[in-house]
Amino acid sequence: MSKQPGSSTAAEPDQPATEPTVGTPAGSPSDAPTAGGRLTHAPGALVLAVLSLAWLAAMLWSTRAAITSAAAGVTALSLSAYALPGVITAALVAGAAVALAATNRLDRVTLRFLVAVGAGLLVGLAAALAVNLTYADNATTNTIAGTTVAAAIIGGAAAGARNARVVGGVAAATLAAQVFVVLFSRARDPLSDLFGAGDTQQSVLDAAKWVSRTESLLAGLIAGLVAYLYLTWARRRAERRDAAVAALRWPAYLVAGAGAGLLLLLTEVIIRVGGRGLLDLAAALSEADEVAQTALGTSRVDNGIWVLFVGALTALVLFGRTLGPRAVEDEDESDS
Repeated sequence: MSKQPGSSTAAEPDQPATEPTVGTPAGSPSDAPTAGGRLTHAPGALVLAVLSLAWLAAMLWSTRAAITSAAAGVTALSLSAYALPGVITAALVAGAAVALAATNRLDRVTLRFLVAVGAGLLVGLAAALAVNLTYADNATTNTIAGTTVAAAIIGGAAAGARNARVVGGVAAATLAAQVFVVLFSRARDPLSDLFGAGDTQQSVLDAAKWVSRTESLLAGLIAGLVAYLYLTWARRRAERRDAAVAALRWPAYLVAGAGAGLLLLLTEVIIRVGGRGLLDLAAALSEADEVAQTALGTSRVDNGIWVLFVGALTALVLFGRTLGPRAVEDEDESDS
């Protein structure tokens, strides 16, 4: 910035790019979403986008494999309703990650948001096209395709937020938590036996409840840990480029840690609005299916709440451990 007397107001608008890493130039708040300009960009956005797209493709493929392997249409319908939440969460993460990669070098708020929504739309349309080309042509397919598009657009819109590093942390944490949930499914039966599942229906239900709580607790711990590690990595990369960059404060770690749970709860909202028809058809198959769908819905909400609070607490605790002791010498001097 110019140090000549009387020239600051005339020089600043003509050179907004001379100090892109030291705060927001006066008169141009839309050009720097947060203090630090480029320093707010999310590292590893392209890798995160590729991994998220691969995960979405894997979820769509596994859902198709489960549906086509069903011997009867009734079973296929039930499996579609069961698999829908996983597909929607993957679409949310993929839309956000791809939009983050597309906007990572954009600083103008309006342009960033429009490009983010467009990137999410492209992800949703590509997923819907894959569903329509590879799944059977019926109402179930259209529901999966439509809700996937909606989820990807919402995820893309979320990536247009001001702090790209927090969005990257949320996407990375959610992706890690979802991968863990799939891997954890292999341990469900042994854990059920460990928690006392026996010959009675009540013992099986009690064991299933404890297995679900264990899964939610561990998923929340993983989400909080990954969110913290991502934001710490982003901060260190930013500091290597410019030591004057302001470090993220505790609210950023709180949001990133809770982000996976928030996306799970958002998934439930999307499927209860866009996928309502599919859930109603699955529940109408029999009285047992109706009870099962109700129980699954309640379990998903509980899981989202657990992941939200455990993830947020984990990220905050890890962040708090990095803070040094509060200096009291200056306060004593000011009092004297």
